[in-house]
Amino acid sequence: MSDINKVKELRKSTGAGFKDCNNALKEANNDIEKAIEILRVKGISKATKKMAREANEGVVAVFGDNKKSSLIEVNCETDFVAKNEDFISFVKEISEINNSVSSDHEKLKKIIMKNNKSVEDTLVDLISKIGEKITLGRSKTIVCENGKIFTYLHSIVKDKLAKLAVISSIKYDNENNEIFLNFGKQLSMHIAASNPIAINEKLIDQNILTKEKELIDEELKNNGKPKEIVEKISKGKLNKFIQDNCLMTQSWVMDPDKKVNEIIHSLKLSNVEIKEFHRIKIGE
Repeated sequence: MSDINKVKELRKSTGAGFKDCNNALKEANNDIEKAIEILRVKGISKATKKMAREANEGVVAVFGDNKKSSLIEVNCETDFVAKNEDFISFVKEISEINNSVSSDHEKLKKIIMKNNKSVEDTLVDLISKIGEKITLGRSKTIVCENGKIFTYLHSIVKDKLAKLAVISSIKYDNENNEIFLNFGKQLSMHIAASNPIAINEKLIDQNILTKEKELIDEELKNNGKPKEIVEKISKGKLNKFIQDNCLMTQSWVMDPDKKVNEIIHSLKLSNVEIKEFHRIKIGE
């Protein structure tokens, strides 16, 4: 193989530039395998520098079926890269792997991909090739034995990749009931739009309520009203926060005059129960 053909072959294998490939081959005495290793070492160095930058763009990928589904966020620096075919191909494969390991990041990073490299190593190669910081962000998995999992994607980039994605599971005996299926689709849309933090008050992280109480008290600190009045106002504001942020007490997006729990009651389907939901939005 001529020197120029070796450079072309190296470029094809690594995605590196002509000059970098040419220099690596010279350093490796025209040994392509050694040149790949040289570029890899240099690539890691470049990738490490890029990791200090912000990565607020990207996509959320959904993979699974109505019994097990997962979300995974993959971040990059620009929306342009989020639409890059190499990036999209990587995310699609990652989303399938993520579902198989139930969103365990440590296991995910060690899995061997179709290119015979680990997820961790493939990510480094992709950073070097594309030239941007790329990170694996939040991920969630739902397993639903009795009932069905529903998904919703908003601002779709391609296929099952979007800027915002929701998975939710609802328990019900008859999974093929049309009323149930329609409600499940609408519920995921509601979650995407209303961004609840928990299904009900009991499931809200106590740290969130403590922080909100502190913010409310700080807001009311110097309003000149008697202490007992301030406490009453504070309690009312906290209750309003809970009502607005719990799924069951939120105003239903499709009919704001009704709460989600009222909509469920109106379905007249016995034993319908929202079990779990997860929502991931890029940049949030």
